[in-house]
Amino acid sequence: MLPDGVGYFFRSRWQGWVPLDRLFWRDLALVGTALNVASAVAAIILLALKLPLVLVLAVHFALVPYNIFLTFAVWRTTERASGIKVSLMTLGATLWLILTVVV
Repeated sequence: MLPDGVGYFFRSRWQGWVPLDRLFWRDLALVGTALNVASAVAAIILLALKLPLVLVLAVHFALVPYNIFLTFAVWRTTERASGIKVSLMTLGATLWLILTVVV
C-alpha cells in the first residue's frame, strides 16, 4: 500500500518511523524554522498594512499546533534511544518550541 501523503507524513513522525536525525534536523530545525520565519514575515507585512490585529496574530500563531506536533514527535522518538545526543535533541526541540512561540 502506498503512503497517503499528508496523513502518512504525520503518522510516520508520530509513530517514530522517521529517523531521529531527519526528524530533528530537517523537519524541525530546517523546515519548521523556515515556515515560522515565513509566518512571522507575513504577520509583519499584515501589521504594516494596518490590517486587524486579530488577523496578524492569527497568521503569526497559526503554526503553533504544528510546532507542538514536531516537538512531541521528537520527544516520542527519543524515548526509544539514549545517550547525550538524544538528550540534546530533546532539549533542543523544547527550546525551539519555546522560541517559536515567544518570537
